Amino acid sequence: MAVCIAVLTKDNSPLYIASDPAEDGLKMHFLVHTSIDVIEEKLNSATAANDPRDLYLGQLYPNEDYRIYGYVTNTKIKIVVIESITNPLKDGDARQVFSKVHSGYISLVCNPFYSPGDTITSQPFLNTVTSLMRGKAIA
Repeated sequence: MAVCIAVLTKDNSPLYIASDPAEDGLKMHFLVHTSIDVIEEKLNSATAANDPRDLYLGQLYPNEDYRIYGYVTNTKIKIVVIESITNPLKDGDARQVFSKVHSGYISLVCNPFYSPGDTITSQPFLNTVTSLMRGKAIA
């Protein structure tokens, strides 16, 4: 189950960070920002072995308590999911979580009243993320 989901701009500023109330919010922010370095390293070292069309970066790094996964859209929007090590996601489930967050972000950007780069406050997007963090949207 995801304990934190974050969406970052191509300039690495946060558009949206949601964390489980039972978790330390400051620690989640720290983990999201430390994962940026790993994402940038993976993007810069893209070789022929790594398909540049594959948006899913996989597990960025493990921690004592969490596993951090990354995803980058074609427009360089970064999505980070932090999950508890006690209740890990399977690789296919992690891809599905990223796909649903990405779809929610696409729907948000298609809204003519949303200005790209603004903090995300869209209720449909928030509902999508909340359901993913509760583990109800993964089927």
